Amino acid sequence: MAGPRRHRLVLFVLLLLLALLLLVPQRGSASAEEAEKVSLELYYESLCPYCSRFIVNRLAGIFEDGLIDAVELRLVPYGNARVGSNNEITCQHGPYECLLNTVEACAIDAWPDLAMHFSFIYCVEDLVVKGQYKEWEYCFQKLGFDPKPITECYKSEQGHKLELKYAKETDALEPPHQYVPWDYENFEAYICKAYKGTPPKACEGLGQLQTAEARNGVSYNSGSIELATAEGEGKEGA
Repeated sequence: MAGPRRHRLVLFVLLLLLALLLLVPQRGSASAEEAEKVSLELYYESLCPYCSRFIVNRLAGIFEDGLIDAVELRLVPYGNARVGSNNEITCQHGPYECLLNTVEACAIDAWPDLAMHFSFIYCVEDLVVKGQYKEWEYCFQKLGFDPKPITECYKSEQGHKLELKYAKETDALEPPHQYVPWDYENFEAYICKAYKGTPPKACEGLGQLQTAEARNGVSYNSGSIELATAEGEGKEGA
């Protein structure tokens, strides 16, 4: 689907390279122990096809190539949802997206270890890519994870409270998210530029920072780095 109808395929992949803290004195590369990790936050929604493909095909790569050692990664599953006057949440892609957003929020809460909750979210989003997202509970069996804490969470008020927390955080973004899609190309290059430790091997050959630009995006100023902007079709109001 292309052209002016592209907005029907919603993308809310907002990569905020926040807190690029230049705390290490300019005395050469710091060791991995001394260097401040780059804070990387992903704001997304579970049934957005671009989001799921980004998680599966791009973001998962930083675990494989070692770039995760330089990153403090945080996931925020909410996206373009809306909170009504009675605190009822309505999601861009319908009730099943609200369910999976809550399930993934519960996974993050129940399993604080990044490797654990990311592996679960990756599994769910891989099923989204394959059009099999209603089989998401298979991920418990595949990964050998106990489903009880997640099931108890998303079926209770706890899951709803987690989503309301993410709603408040997403709505408070500065500058505010105004439309989708937002998709930052070459986000790895920003990580490598911001990291003050010895660059991970994955940083080799990524090219100059200038090549990293936002497609269909909006300018964000993250520390001393400003993400470039590009106008494009398919913007949808948030």
